[in-house]
Amino acid sequence: MSNAPESVPAATIHLRAAGCSLLVLADDDRLPRIRHWGADLGEQSSAGAAGIDIVSDPHSHLSGELPASEVSVVTDPTTGWFGRAGLKGSRLGRSWSTSFRTTKVELNGRPVAGFTEGGPGTLRIAAVDDEAALTLHLVIELLDSGLVRLRATLTNDGADFDLDELSLNVPVPSQATEILDFAGRWGMERQAQRHDFTVGTHLRESRRGRTGLDAATVVHAMEPATTFSAGEAWGVHVAWSGNHRHFAEHDSTGVRLLGGGELLLPGELQLATGESYTTPWLYASYGVGLDAVAHRFHNYLRDRPQHVSTDRLVTLNVWEAVYFDHDPERLIALADRAAEVGIERFVLDDGWFGARRNSGAGLGDWTVSADVWPDGLHPLVNAVRSHGMQFGLWFEPEMVNLDSDLARAHPDWIMAARSVLPREQRSQHVLNLSIPECFTAVHDQLVAMIAEYEIDYLKWDHNRDHLEAGLQSAGGAPTEHAQTLAVYQLLDDLKERFPALEIESCAAGGGRIDLGILERTDRVWVSDCIDPLERQRLMRWTGQLLPPELMGSHIGSPRSHTTHRTHDLSFRAATALFGHYGVEWDLGAATEDDLRELADWIAIYKKHRGLINRGNVLRGPDPADNLWLHGVVAGDRSEALYGVAAMSWGAASTPPRARLRGLDAVRRYQVAPIVVGDADRGFTPPRWWDDRTAVVSGAALESVGVQLPNLHPEHSILIHVIAVD
Repeated sequence: MSNAPESVPAATIHLRAAGCSLLVLADDDRLPRIRHWGADLGEQSSAGAAGIDIVSDPHSHLSGELPASEVSVVTDPTTGWFGRAGLKGSRLGRSWSTSFRTTKVELNGRPVAGFTEGGPGTLRIAAVDDEAALTLHLVIELLDSGLVRLRATLTNDGADFDLDELSLNVPVPSQATEILDFAGRWGMERQAQRHDFTVGTHLRESRRGRTGLDAATVVHAMEPATTFSAGEAWGVHVAWSGNHRHFAEHDSTGVRLLGGGELLLPGELQLATGESYTTPWLYASYGVGLDAVAHRFHNYLRDRPQHVSTDRLVTLNVWEAVYFDHDPERLIALADRAAEVGIERFVLDDGWFGARRNSGAGLGDWTVSADVWPDGLHPLVNAVRSHGMQFGLWFEPEMVNLDSDLARAHPDWIMAARSVLPREQRSQHVLNLSIPECFTAVHDQLVAMIAEYEIDYLKWDHNRDHLEAGLQSAGGAPTEHAQTLAVYQLLDDLKERFPALEIESCAAGGGRIDLGILERTDRVWVSDCIDPLERQRLMRWTGQLLPPELMGSHIGSPRSHTTHRTHDLSFRAATALFGHYGVEWDLGAATEDDLRELADWIAIYKKHRGLINRGNVLRGPDPADNLWLHGVVAGDRSEALYGVAAMSWGAASTPPRARLRGLDAVRRYQVAPIVVGDADRGFTPPRWWDDRTAVVSGAALESVGVQLPNLHPEHSILIHVIAVD
């Protein structure tokens, strides 16, 4: 049984940062409750804070229902809550009902009691259930960005305890009557879905062993008709790269919650006496408009000490140029052409190792194929470096083909829950990195390759979902939790050994995009679909979590490899501009005119990448249903870059105006297009197009805007705005 200290006095903590307030109540008889999370409440008194509630049910004293202010961050049925339980587990069917009492409340390392108010801070709360022999430690933080994050650690003080779930939640107010999150599939990630927040539970679960191509990403609760710039919105994100869940819950009393955590497989976690389990971080972002919700995520990521530089290198990936057909002379010629147009990093994709001449063989054998590369990769690496470019290489360390030396030597290292292997996907299986010998074998191969070639950049892929994720030597016992921790450890080890190494998270495209993987990597591959029409949507909605510099965004071939649409270089290049710029196109097949225009586009990115990679992202207001507007505005509002894309043919014969948000209302700005090449524009430009003398106030640009030309479908323009005073 626990030897916990006596209960502590009640405490009410009000934290404020970046226009956001977090009001937490912690007392001795239950777990802490969040009484307000959202708009800044201003300075409060003890009496004022006591009167603040999310939902007040006047009939709760008659019906016995629980008012919203009494729903704890880990929901507990013993308090009268009849919704989802935050903690689920038992000792062979006993100790399943918990009732925690608080034993410690600290703010920034100091005990607190009564009413306390401050800026951003870290609240740590300890609680015990003596009868259930469990201890719970909670961390609730309000960060400088106004982002809130929560995490819990459960420690077992008694006999073995089988843990089924430990989820956290945050409350949202009654005006949040709509839900927005995302779905998708390969090449069609982050499809927005929006609907009413009705009574019941909106549950999004992933058992794929990765975030998922169909991931919810951020689950929002919103006011009706919320847009990118208007309407209150609250969103949560689970920072975990394995199985996980998000939920939005609305009960009959009016309580509305958003939450989530790791999704544990049956019997996956048994805590022995003294053992602990810590949840992933649950991030929570509030804002007026979806842009403001996104900005809190962006600002948090940009404040990290390991965040990427604004000088993101222009990258060439050769996958769609050569696929598995590796010819050293051809690839060296591609490196030469890449250097000529201003590319700064050359990445060799799949096909360089083992028996990897197609997708059916070689995974797991991370040594250079002597058949294709008789002199190793050194001739290519030397050619790349002779141009001053960095060299990057593709790996898929978590996977194995049955046709590989590794699988033949260690078939027991393959994940399986039964006596037969799971169904194959893309001719491959999953390696169980939680097996120490397997981890070491993969780790040592990667270290050897990185060291021999002084690799600057890894494209880390993950091309199949986990199915029946079990440990063969333990009768198929579930191992998904341990696998995710092993992947994190492998990434952490590589980063520690090679501090300058950059790593890209790719998972059949955008299948592993979460803040857990991004603690250890430097960008994500948004999607395997580089069609610029699809990328307009993909970039728009991936930006709800990530800033541009973390989103791999490449100029594809004239004819898309995934959709078979054909687009002008101007549309492909302008779409890719608002991300980590790169090229995925066979430059050997490009014309001299193509290469000159591509060089111009790359020069534009280099000129503006400081703005793109640190500016505030703005989406909309869209001038029309068929015209999408997005942009980035410098933090001091001295400069901005906007794009307008014609997604389809417009219904109106006269094009509308584009209102440019985010500028300083009283400053004056010069507005000019960014034009590449001298090709026929296909439209009559508006008056401001060629007028470099006119200046316009920020207020006028936001309220009236600029006249657009009549764009053809699947074309776009770029508008550069710079302050002149």
